[in-house]
Amino acid sequence: MHAVILAGGKGVRLRPYTTALPKPLVPIGDQHAILEIVLRQLATAGFTSCTIAIGHLGEIIRAYVGDGAAWGLRIDYATEESPLGTLGPLLTLREHLPESFLVMNGDVLTDLDYADVLGAHRAAGAPLTIATYARKVHIDFGVLTTDSSKVVAFTEKPSMDYRVSMGVYGLSRSTLEGYTPGLPLGFDELVIDLIRAQNPPQAYEFDGYWLDIGRPDDYDRANAEFTTRKSHLLKGA
Repeated sequence: MHAVILAGGKGVRLRPYTTALPKPLVPIGDQHAILEIVLRQLATAGFTSCTIAIGHLGEIIRAYVGDGAAWGLRIDYATEESPLGTLGPLLTLREHLPESFLVMNGDVLTDLDYADVLGAHRAAGAPLTIATYARKVHIDFGVLTTDSSKVVAFTEKPSMDYRVSMGVYGLSRSTLEGYTPGLPLGFDELVIDLIRAQNPPQAYEFDGYWLDIGRPDDYDRANAEFTTRKSHLLKGA
């Protein structure tokens, strides 16, 4: 099984932590970088090879990870010379990728079974499989529904339930056909194109532990929770 890890972003929302370090190498706990945790999990799940798409401070990632032998993985790199969006780096790799593979962000802390996501993707025959997570958003205001300048409904401080993307996908190589290598391609663009083509993505619903380390308060939470969750997140590693 093969995975592509997207690690080329600047991590602007996580500054100042990412001023000198690429976001995937920000430490969690006393011993591990986020990316190291991900690599350990992939190896434990049975993945044997991985491509890391790098850009901003990418040479630091390359120096830290090397060829992946430390985790029993074969790792190569794709360098993003200019920003290509979420999935744009995959277009230049397409001919070297297997028909189905895992794609994920390099800053995700979760106990998701990556092998099961890829297995479900293959079984469904979907163009794209999106790992999703339930989120509840509380609105701190009274919400009005209007029609022709008249208030026709009112809800006091409602809660709204959503399923959001976890930043982990099963993808088929054929899904990337028709897109031009070297041009940006966003995850949102691909999803909309698939829906318009009546070839919608498959959802993989997950309700375990997931934390997207996007902002300083998320990072603080990850460090606070990692000690008690370490044995679960790195089981068998």
